[in-house]
Amino acid sequence: MSELTTATRCGYVAIVGRPNVGKSTLLNTLLDQKISITSRKPQTTRHQLLGIKTNDHYQILYVDTPGIHTAGKRAINRYMNRNAFSVIRDVDVILFVLDRNQWSQDDDAVEQAIRQSPAKVIVVINKVDLMKPKSALLPLLQSIHQRLPNAVVVPVSAQTGDNLDALDREVQSMLPEGPFYFEADQITDRSERFLAAEIIREKLMRQLGEELPYALTIQIDTFDVKEAVAHINATIFVEREGQKTILIGSAGRRLTQGGSDARRELARMLDQTVMLKTWVKVKSGWSNSERALKSLGYDDL
Repeated sequence: MSELTTATRCGYVAIVGRPNVGKSTLLNTLLDQKISITSRKPQTTRHQLLGIKTNDHYQILYVDTPGIHTAGKRAINRYMNRNAFSVIRDVDVILFVLDRNQWSQDDDAVEQAIRQSPAKVIVVINKVDLMKPKSALLPLLQSIHQRLPNAVVVPVSAQTGDNLDALDREVQSMLPEGPFYFEADQITDRSERFLAAEIIREKLMRQLGEELPYALTIQIDTFDVKEAVAHINATIFVEREGQKTILIGSAGRRLTQGGSDARRELARMLDQTVMLKTWVKVKSGWSNSERALKSLGYDDL
């Protein structure tokens, strides 16, 4: 007598869109766990980041991507755009995330790339909790239907979780049948070292307001665990001496506060005591140099 089996489904799902539409917040909410850093600054996400969601029969491999910003001309902007566009070609499903307010030139660029991909498409209209009345969405819905007539459209709020169950069901229905690629308890393929650098950068960016959008990057020099204590040494690179002064702040208070915020979050993530030491150094023009970017870890393409 043969046993009845239920086929498993597994596939890659790209989360793409222009900057500041809530892609990383969406990923964190879908996973019910923070793995992608967020801030109000455009292109906070600089690397592809895999988030893994597994249940009994489905494994969804979400790929968070940098915001696509075609007007950016620096080497780091080119790197981030290449990073995002490369994902669109190689996934099973695309979540094209839009702001509820408007369609932009960067959205045009994403649409054109999607048209070249064989992937199934879900257009996710985010931040609908901020839109009143809901009927104000109708012009955007009509525009999406004309541009991408085969796409499924799901309005959501990544911040509140509104309608994410419906989005999850749509994604599951589009996954191909196949075995799981990762263990059921794994949530990302990124190392703790990588996540530590991202958390430090997030906390410093939140301290800095609008002052240093692209001039800041983090290099983890050492990451050692001794007697249940994680000892992390990190170098923070900026491009000019004036930026170093801004980052450190009066009497070192800004750097100290950012470091304290990062240490607390790292302790929660690692579930152990963290000793974090940071240094600030100037690396002139790093964000507009392909060679410097590779030396700082921007080489995952």
